[in-house]
Amino acid sequence: MRRQMNLISRASLLPRISWHAGLVAKRAMGSEKDPITFDCIPEDRFCEVIEHLRKNFFCDEPLNSAVGLCPVPGAPHAELEKMSLSTMKQGLSVMALMGESPGRVVGVALNGVTRPGDLEVAERQLALSPDPKFRSIFSLLNEANRKLSLYERYNVDSIFELRIVSVDSSTRGRGLAQQLLKKSEEVARNNGYHLLKADTTGKYSQRMAAQGGLETVYTVMYDSYKDSEGKVIFNTSPPHDSLKIMVKKL
Repeated sequence: MRRQMNLISRASLLPRISWHAGLVAKRAMGSEKDPITFDCIPEDRFCEVIEHLRKNFFCDEPLNSAVGLCPVPGAPHAELEKMSLSTMKQGLSVMALMGESPGRVVGVALNGVTRPGDLEVAERQLALSPDPKFRSIFSLLNEANRKLSLYERYNVDSIFELRIVSVDSSTRGRGLAQQLLKKSEEVARNNGYHLLKADTTGKYSQRMAAQGGLETVYTVMYDSYKDSEGKVIFNTSPPHDSLKIMVKKL
């Protein structure tokens, strides 16, 4: 869910989506004292989002974890952060905030748009990466996406990608990720996109996407993805056993 694309920001097209969670906050957080609001991610909060990703997503994502890309929670990773910032600058990403304004970032959905030709650009950029672990992860994602012809199959000239969904470790398992998915779908619909896609790398994100109505169009089992010597590249921890590319027509 995280390929970098060089695209023009669509920030001016993003509707305001601030929303007091009400009963959803009670279900997601277990308390009505900590309201949850959802909004677009403005530039002045990019640093907070990156800090959130360092402490949560970068170290816990199944493929990152399998190759030890970010073994220390909270540690920076220049290339992951560059890609995340590139996506946020498109103006389509969503954050979940806890408490009164300005609120604490407790979840994010980083969303971007891809168009024909962007995959080839991403592959050329990836070849320049000095980090073999980083290259191995995004080589898998790029290879899987290259096998599909989604633009032709769904008759679209752009695809809204749900690239990262991350929830603070203290709030996991309470429905917040599903709300971020729903809000992201609203953004996609409001901006006129007709296909939502997610490259889901673990069981939890796959379950969330399926509950949100996305369907699997391509699967790669990790134990069958091997290097030139026949060794499995991603020895992921259970229950994460596959990459699934999932889509939803809007």
